[in-house]
This record gives sequence, structure tokens and C-alpha cells, in this order.
Amino acid sequence: MVKYIAKRLVYMVVVFFVISFIMFVIYNMIPSDPAAMELEAIRDQIAADDYEMMYQQARERLGLDDPIVIRYLRWLGFYPDVDGGFHGVFQGELGYSTMYKMDVVDVIASPLQNTIFLNVFSTVLALAITIPLGIFCAVRKGGKFDQTVQVFTIVGYSIPIYIIGLIFIYFFAVKIPIFPVGGVKTTGVELSGFAAVKDRLYYMALPLIVTTFAHLGSMLRYVRASMIDALSMDYIRTARAKGLKEKVVIYSHAWRNALLPIVTVIIGWFLTIFSGSVVVENTFSFLGMGALNVTGLNQSDYELVLAIQLFYTIISLVGILITDISYGLIDPRVRVDK
Repeated sequence: MVKYIAKRLVYMVVVFFVISFIMFVIYNMIPSDPAAMELEAIRDQIAADDYEMMYQQARERLGLDDPIVIRYLRWLGFYPDVDGGFHGVFQGELGYSTMYKMDVVDVIASPLQNTIFLNVFSTVLALAITIPLGIFCAVRKGGKFDQTVQVFTIVGYSIPIYIIGLIFIYFFAVKIPIFPVGGVKTTGVELSGFAAVKDRLYYMALPLIVTTFAHLGSMLRYVRASMIDALSMDYIRTARAKGLKEKVVIYSHAWRNALLPIVTVIIGWFLTIFSGSVVVENTFSFLGMGALNVTGLNQSDYELVLAIQLFYTIISLVGILITDISYGLIDPRVRVDK
């Protein structure tokens, strides 16, 4: 198992460098001038000669005239800056935001917390609903309850997430004002301790419900289908013929074997939620990584966008690694031949 994980970690590192280099090249091919954007606020306040001198100094300080490979290595922190120091991703420095006029690390600190909190909690909540409900529907396949649930899952699966968001806003923020329309906390009020947590959860409730609801249909259908397939196998008939209790048959035999395909979908679905949070965050004016990414693209703040894309890349790679490890834990054959 250790060798299996070590191989996956090596693949993960290689893929990280390949993807990060491709992203860096693509964003540097987009027509923009970070030096000019940095000096834009004072351009009309100084003489043309002074501006040109400051512009050239900025380009030299930012290393914009260096080859793309050198700039990439400097961005990662593997190549020294003009001052001889190493300031890059691996030193915890993600660059400077031309839009917010501050370090990218400081810009993304709060949105990163919001996005992780929203997506992790929606995933846990959705799994807590879909797994027992999917097993129950599979065991009672064809019954009235199962048919009713299937209708709702098809409807939920077919509606885009932004439409679901607007529906929930209309009913639970406008017609029945239970939750706020958008935002992340009450403005103009300084709260601390439990009151601050309660206020944050209050504003996060509707985005959390919408994110969970929007993905229930697809996950529930897959859990149900995997369980139905497992329950139709010969070893299930053998287990029942031996006189094992139905709970033992369902949870010890059928569910364990249904887990293998479900694990892949769960991890993939978790990654999809992170990418789909862009829509939810913009719908609810929820300051997260997705909304910040859109704003950064619109304002040509490419160092900020690169940092956000790097976050999504790491999330994807970690998700794939967890999937591979889960395979090894669930299916002993994977540990043997990999």
C-alpha cells in the first residue's frame, strides 16, 4: 500500500508541474501589462519621462522581459528575484494583486475559507441524505416511495443550479424573508465569538441549501443504481440462502461492493461542486473563490487568477489521490497489482 501511494504521489507532483506551467504560459499569452496596471493610478500625476522611467523599473522588478521559463520558475520560487531572494508559490507568496493593491495571499484568505466551508459542508450534508436514501430506494425498488423519489431526482437533475438559486431566493428571501438575499455577513456591525459564527451561518444557509439540493438528484440516482446492481449479484443470493440477516446482506455485502463505483462519483462530484460554486457565489453575492476568480478575470488581475486556478488544480489532484487510495482500501486487488 505504501508503494502504491508513493507512485500516486509522484504522478501527482509531475501533473502539478505540467498543469501549472501550461496555466502560466496561457495567462502570460493574454495581452496585458502588469507594470502599466501597477502605475495606472499615478500615470496622470507625473511627467511622461518620470512615468517611463518608473515603468521600465517596474518591468525590470517584475521580470517581464525575462524568458517565460525563468518567469515560471520565479513564480514558483525556484529562481531568485532581482533582489536575489526567493519569493514564489513554494515560499507562500502568490504574487501581487493589481486590482486590490495588496498581496494575493491576503486577498484570497477570506474567500478561500468561505469556499471551503460552503463546499465541504454541502458535500457532507448531501452524502448524509443520498447514501441512506439511495440504499432505501434500491432495496424497495419499484415501490411508491421509490417512484416518487425518482420523479423528484429527475426534476432536480434537470434544472440548472442558477435557476434553483433564483427559486430559493424568491421563496425564502423575498416572499418569506427567512434568509438574506446575499452577502457573507451583516455589514456595519462588528461581531465576535459565537455571534459572529451564527451571523456567518445565517448568510451561508441559503447558498448551502441550494448547493446541496442541486446535486442531490445525480448522486442519489447513482447510489441507487449501484446498489441495485450489487443486490442482483449471485453472492447476494448465496448470502440470503445461508440465512444471513437482511441488514448484514445489504450493508456488509451489497454496500461494500457498490462502494467502488460510488467512490469515483463522490470524489468527482466533490470537485464539480467546487467548480460549480462559481455560479452559486455569483447568484448570492457570496464572496468565495469562484466569484473572486470571475472578478479577477474581468479586471485582468492575472496573478490573482493564477493563484485561484492553482487552488482548483491542487483540489483536483488531491481528489484524484483520495480516489486512488480509496480504491486500494476498498478493493484489495488494486493494492496487489499496482
